[in-house]
Amino acid sequence: MNKNEKFVITINREVGSGGRTVGRLLAEKLGVKYCDKAVIDGLTQKFGLSPERIEEIKAQKKSWWNDINNYYQTLVNSASYPMEAEVKLDNASMFETEKSILQEIATQASCVIAGRTGFMVFREWPNHLSVFIQASLEHRIQRIMRRRNVSEQEARDVIAKMDATRETYIKKYEETSRYDTRNYQLVISMDELSEDDAAEIIIDYINRTSK
Repeated sequence: MNKNEKFVITINREVGSGGRTVGRLLAEKLGVKYCDKAVIDGLTQKFGLSPERIEEIKAQKKSWWNDINNYYQTLVNSASYPMEAEVKLDNASMFETEKSILQEIATQASCVIAGRTGFMVFREWPNHLSVFIQASLEHRIQRIMRRRNVSEQEARDVIAKMDATRETYIKKYEETSRYDTRNYQLVISMDELSEDDAAEIIIDYINRTSK
């Protein structure tokens, strides 16, 4: 990946690994946009977006991205910004909407995108780095217990549900697994790392491999 040109970094992560926080910190350190499922859902709901609607807006108003960009800023700066978006099995239209929004964001400027579709949407995208953030089950359980103030069993249930849902989602659109490391250039285990450590590792990797 060439950091001196427009780039996209996608981060897939296991729930409870801290991958979403890593993505936000990485974007801050690199001075680029950050986007995840919660942002996509917020934009979709605000503007009533669908693949067809996106094309209509683009055709009608050249500055359509300014409106979406302004609302994007209110989302990511909001105190009520959710810590973890609920994972849902989307239909094909919603998948295409998500894909269209992500690609439009990437077309506008360099960005970090955290979410289950990232490595799929940008697989053939130029100047793309794909990262997977994982952690041991115990690490994930403890982190979810702290951040959501839930019991160990509740944390286990959250992990089981979201792992199964995300894997099903990937296999619905691609003949691969999100756990297949061949989908990523960099895989990081969080057990002995802070989120800031992981962000710095990614930056070091970029600096070492940048053309």
